[in-house]
Amino acid sequence: MPLRSTAGSGKVPRDPVHHPLFARYYARISVAADTAGLGALRHRLLTGLSGRVIEIGAGNGLNFAHYPGTVSEVVAIEPERLLRKLAMEAALRSEVPVDVVPGVAEALPVKGEAFDAVVLSLVLCGLRDVPRALGEVRRVLRPGGEVRFFEHGVGGGPAMRFTQRALDRTVWPALAGGCHVARDPVAALRDAGFELGPYRRLLLPEKGPRLPTSYCVLGSARRPPQPGTEPGDAS
Repeated sequence: MPLRSTAGSGKVPRDPVHHPLFARYYARISVAADTAGLGALRHRLLTGLSGRVIEIGAGNGLNFAHYPGTVSEVVAIEPERLLRKLAMEAALRSEVPVDVVPGVAEALPVKGEAFDAVVLSLVLCGLRDVPRALGEVRRVLRPGGEVRFFEHGVGGGPAMRFTQRALDRTVWPALAGGCHVARDPVAALRDAGFELGPYRRLLLPEKGPRLPTSYCVLGSARRPPQPGTEPGDAS
């Protein structure tokens, strides 16, 4: 998202995403969630990746420890200042090269068709413009390249879906840093022109009460090869 220049005004430009209270809360709760089992899902999300990877909405960088050695470089996009600082610290501990940079999903600051894979991890729920962001994913991903996604979204029965929609229209985005609980990440990827691969729906936590954020999906998709290429050419 382009920002208005403040050159010469003496003002410091505001970050395009600014949720300092939620960022502090997320930084704490995400570490606890990893200890409780989310770390294993991060590992499954990233297993088998190779080449150049762009991670969109890297948060505090908890995925970095799970990238396999076959990944040559990770460019991690994070717009929120506090989370970006924590991600930079996590990048220093990573066994693969990670470059953490500011930016938003709707206007990625990288060249087109520059990456072998894109990672979306608990990010589609909080984007201002999901179709535009997924258009950017297509732009930066090479033809035949892979999208790995782990997202939460709409799920449950009619009562839960009604509750999710009501939360999205009222208090939830303001309380949760712009997060929405009634989005459908699988449908969004399909509508953006990606070819869906295997995916699995999950409940988090697996046991206990079902929450509006409990309905998750873990899977992969890919950008179709360019017209005129054989399917095997892009694999």
